[in-house]
Amino acid sequence: MPKLNRRTATFKITAAALLTAIGILIPMVSPLRIVIEPASYTLASHVAIFIAMFISPKVALVVTLGTTLGFFLGGFPPTIVVRAASHIVFVVLGSMYLQKIDKFNMSFMHLRIFSLVMALIHGAFEFVAVMLLYFGTNVPITQETFIFFVTMVGAGTVVHSIVDLEIANVVRLALQKQPTFRELTS
Repeated sequence: MPKLNRRTATFKITAAALLTAIGILIPMVSPLRIVIEPASYTLASHVAIFIAMFISPKVALVVTLGTTLGFFLGGFPPTIVVRAASHIVFVVLGSMYLQKIDKFNMSFMHLRIFSLVMALIHGAFEFVAVMLLYFGTNVPITQETFIFFVTMVGAGTVVHSIVDLEIANVVRLALQKQPTFRELTS
């Protein structure tokens, strides 16, 4: 294996491990959280996943699977574990898209459109995950329950996702000033 490839592989493995640890730790220790079951919002809880998306699809997938497993092993409620698992869809789609474009020179508007599209996919799949989870329970899916799920899980996740991507973008911009980061994530 040539030196650059070994170096890139080592960087990606290390980045995946660190981002997974951060992605598990933030929801566990953050005081900035709102929980209105089945919705929950923890500021910056998706930042590690978004940074991983800018590194590579494989790193993004590993971080998403790692954080989902971390939530499961950490004894989080099934709703949160299932919602974390639903991230696989937007993470894979988003990271594959980022591989095809010049992710280091995204315009302000391009990043905002990307953020909105990812947030809509993110919110839609979290909503579907919660609905599927609740269909097998004694909780009646009334019109009020459905509206609650749409607003708190679906729309709430869209807003939360956009905020977290903005935080991740600040970190990403700082990281990409480092020539090594740009070289290893290209």
